[in-house]
Amino acid sequence: MGPVWWRLEMAAPAELEDSLLWKLPQLGVSRIALQHAPETPEHRQLLAWLPESDWPADQRQHLERALEPLGAPFGLAPGPIRWQRQADEDWSLSWKRHWQPDPVSERLLVLPAWLEVPAEHSARLVIRIDPGSAFGTGSHPTTRLCLEALEALAAERDRAAEGPALQGLRVADLGCGSGILGLAALRLGAASVAAADTDSLAERATRENAALNGFDAASPGRGLTVATGSAEVLAELLEDRPADLLLCNILAPVIEALIPSFPRLLTPTGVGLLSGLLVDQIPALERALAAAGWRVTQRVDQDRWALLRIRNAPDVA
Repeated sequence: MGPVWWRLEMAAPAELEDSLLWKLPQLGVSRIALQHAPETPEHRQLLAWLPESDWPADQRQHLERALEPLGAPFGLAPGPIRWQRQADEDWSLSWKRHWQPDPVSERLLVLPAWLEVPAEHSARLVIRIDPGSAFGTGSHPTTRLCLEALEALAAERDRAAEGPALQGLRVADLGCGSGILGLAALRLGAASVAAADTDSLAERATRENAALNGFDAASPGRGLTVATGSAEVLAELLEDRPADLLLCNILAPVIEALIPSFPRLLTPTGVGLLSGLLVDQIPALERALAAAGWRVTQRVDQDRWALLRIRNAPDVA
């Protein structure tokens, strides 16, 4: 007989998704799945599986109390947590049936790795994703803002004859999750991507997704390299040659703490795309960026979330 598990179920509103996916691994919960389809993004369900032997009643109660404060910044109270005892299963299959091909902006298509490209989307640039336990399916506003910003940047370079698209750019992805942003950059023509995440599950998911898309480190010409760690590890992957484009889709307080590392990651004339930001957190982050010599050149809002484009060159608007 295989192991017995506690299955946790709770509602995961869009406002709380980032925080839940960040907090649960910190509490020792790594087997996590999100159930939602692109056509019904407002209905989100979080599932997690915890070994029964490691999670007696008092530990489960402690976990519930640790999650309660996450809704405070949004004026939300986390919904009730439901626990169900069950035998071993392939938990990753439970969310696969909720995924559908997801077109983003004008050119990109986020495609579950187990599906074929629909005929109506055959002209799009396909990003095949199997996220495992790592955040980044493309449906959350913070990820979507980054994907749309990447495509917008590629279009701007085309119009300015700097392109085509992102061709020739070296990209750094800090907090890579499933690797979806770096893979989108490569699909849009980037020369290479160096990625890092403090979660080892994210490193594994990114490595596997890079291989799915033909962009692993062994790929000729354009590949993606990834390691577990934060800014210092990413700088090492870049061989201390700052990138032309920095992608950072993390919570705002984490981004603020990482600002001193940006000069090692991004050239003075490079572009940074910062997401994972609540709208009401933007003023404090802008002040911290300005104090460090970075300029916000664009802000894009979606619901309660925002993305900032930053530059370090004072003469660039």
